[in-house]
Amino acid sequence: MASTSISRTPSSTGNRQTWTFSAWVKRSELSTNQKIFEASPDGSNTTDIRLKTDDTLQVYSEVGGVTKYNLKTNRKLRDTSAWYHVVIAVDTTQGTSSNRVKLYINGVQETSLNTATYPDQNFDTLVNYASQINVIGRRNPYSDFYFNGLISYAALVDGTQELPTIFGETDSVTGEWKIKTDITPSVAWGTNGFLILKNGNSLTDESTNTNNFTLGSGTLTNTLDCPSNVFATLNPLYNSGGTVTYSNGNNTFTEPDSQWKTTFSTLGASSGKYYAEFKSNGNYTQIGVADYNVTKSGTADYNFASSTVISTQGYGYYNGNGDLYYRGSSTSYGDTYGNGDIIQVGLDCDNNRVFFGKNGVWQNSADPTNSGTGFAMTATNATYVFALAVTSNPCDANFGNGFFGTSAVADNSTATASTPGTFNYDVPAGYQPLTTKGLNA
Repeated sequence: MASTSISRTPSSTGNRQTWTFSAWVKRSELSTNQKIFEASPDGSNTTDIRLKTDDTLQVYSEVGGVTKYNLKTNRKLRDTSAWYHVVIAVDTTQGTSSNRVKLYINGVQETSLNTATYPDQNFDTLVNYASQINVIGRRNPYSDFYFNGLISYAALVDGTQELPTIFGETDSVTGEWKIKTDITPSVAWGTNGFLILKNGNSLTDESTNTNNFTLGSGTLTNTLDCPSNVFATLNPLYNSGGTVTYSNGNNTFTEPDSQWKTTFSTLGASSGKYYAEFKSNGNYTQIGVADYNVTKSGTADYNFASSTVISTQGYGYYNGNGDLYYRGSSTSYGDTYGNGDIIQVGLDCDNNRVFFGKNGVWQNSADPTNSGTGFAMTATNATYVFALAVTSNPCDANFGNGFFGTSAVADNSTATASTPGTFNYDVPAGYQPLTTKGLNA
């Protein structure tokens, strides 16, 4: 969440010269200053890891307002659908200056740096320093630079400069960098080492220490979205422009200015069967699916009925009249829906069919387990995404992570997806959440 932070203040000094910090992060907001981790007593003394307004990653330390080291990547971390594994490995006792601070992203050391100022030999950082607060998720002591997104498996090793292979590994099948779920046996944690957020939103230290964190501000929510199974969210990099906002981990889309705008899910599929839920929060909402390959331009009105974009390659269920708008046409389909209603969408890519439900009742006498009752989609070789259009109000999406906005779904017990996912209503047999595990399956 954008206003959430957690913290711990070490009671004993560990190794200030040698340590490793590791975390898996998934961004929800771009182009803003955001702190991932910081050890700092005030605004003039800090050792931290931050994301910059240009979406680069910076590793920085200053004492008394004087910069002691500063590494800034050329690489920009702009993929809001992906988890990034960030590892900072420090050993200021090293004779070679470039070995004193190493920065890794997804298992690979970043050697192409925009800025590369290394610390003096034997420099004492503020990490592992007694009475210097450790904060994850914001700048200390100010209530700003909040990290907006998700963080998992946050770890600090006190006393050794580790390789990223301690925390992650390459998948032998996909070749992707993935989380190593059991790292405790292979690490000497040291005095101030910790491992938190390993199991959802738990702040209990799961290293061999008891260096627990506490909630400093905001609300810490649990989500099934994790580095080993990435869930779809709404995509801030693909919308129809204008004044729109994304919030709640990019699961809430808001258009405040009385102009129809659209957005898509971060993941799409050309085969398989997928399920999602959307919660209407206003008077003007269209919910559906679209071919990802459609184009957009300008900031004009965009919706399933009137735009030359998704109206030609989309299928949207409109709350105002219950009609289904599709490929430049419309037909009477189901009930109207309003504020607080939950709309279910079943996407059957194998049979080119789409299904819509309202509050647990499938509309138009449809049954997702019977493909012949769904509405036929005519696009060929399409990669379909979930899509929605709103004006003058927000709409919440739940792709299986269990939340509408910041509120947990009303009844978790009814979910029956073949892969992990938490929904308000039963998942139709043969359907699953739109996740990386589901797509790989």
